[in-house]
Amino acid sequence: MMKNTKHCLWLLALLPALLNAEVYQWTDQQGRRHYADHGNENAKVVSIDPGVTYYRVEKVFDGDTILLSDGQKVRFLGINTPEVAGRNKSAEAGGDRAKAWLKQKLEHRKVFLQGDVEKQDKYQRTLAYVFSEDKEHINLELVKRGLATVNIYPPNFRYLDTLLAAQRSAEQAGLGIWGEEAYAPLAAELLDENNYQGWKRLTGRIRGVKKTAKHSYLQFSDTVSVSVEPISARLFPPLETYVGKDVEVRGWVKRSKQRFAVQARHPADIELR
Repeated sequence: MMKNTKHCLWLLALLPALLNAEVYQWTDQQGRRHYADHGNENAKVVSIDPGVTYYRVEKVFDGDTILLSDGQKVRFLGINTPEVAGRNKSAEAGGDRAKAWLKQKLEHRKVFLQGDVEKQDKYQRTLAYVFSEDKEHINLELVKRGLATVNIYPPNFRYLDTLLAAQRSAEQAGLGIWGEEAYAPLAAELLDENNYQGWKRLTGRIRGVKKTAKHSYLQFSDTVSVSVEPISARLFPPLETYVGKDVEVRGWVKRSKQRFAVQARHPADIELR
C-alpha cells in the first residue's frame, strides 16, 4: 500500500507538470511529503523537469573534464582550466586548484548536461554545460571563482554573455588565476621561444593587417601577430579598425620557426586597452 501511495503521489506531481501547471509540495506533521496541483499555506512550488537525465560522476580528470557513469567523457563547454600534470605535460599554475574544487564538488555526485551546437570535440568527448543536482551551473562557477577562463569556440555561444560577465568580475577582484604571476599580461615584443607556451595575455599596439589564403593577421610586429581564421572573421568588425589600437589578446600561441601567432576566435578574445 505504501509503495502504491508513493507512485500515486509522483503521478499526481508529474501530470500537472506535463500540462504546464504548477506543482505544490508540503510536509505534514508526520513528516510525510504531499504533492498536488494546488497548495495550502505551508506549500511551496516545486519544479519538475521532464526529460532531464542525471548521471553519476565517476572521475574528475582535471578542472574541465569528467567521466560519467555511462562511460561518457565530458569536456566542459565555454571554459578552460589550467593543465594538471600528466603524460608529456607539466602542471600549470592553478590547475591542481581547479581540479581539487571540481572533485570536491562533483565526484560521485549526480549531474545533468546541457549541450550547444557542437555535440562532440575531435577527441570524441561530449561537449556540455554541466549542472549539479541542485541546478548550479558548474562551468559558470569555475569562471566566477577565477579557476577557469572563458574559452570561446564558435558556434557554441549559449552562455557566452553570462560567462564573460563572470570573468570580468573575477578578473576585477583578482580571484584565482587573475592573481597569478604566470598569467600576468606579457608585452608582445617580449614573446620568444622560451615563454610562448600555454595560455597567454599578450599586450601591444596593432601595427597592420596581413591577409593570406588561410588566415588574416593583426600584426603586433613582423614576428608576433593575432591570427583570425576565415570561419571566425565574420564575427569581427573590419580588422583594419584595430590598427593603431592598444589591445590585449588572450589565447594560445602557435610558433612557426621564429614567428608567433595567438588565435582569436571571437572579438571578446581581444580587449581594447
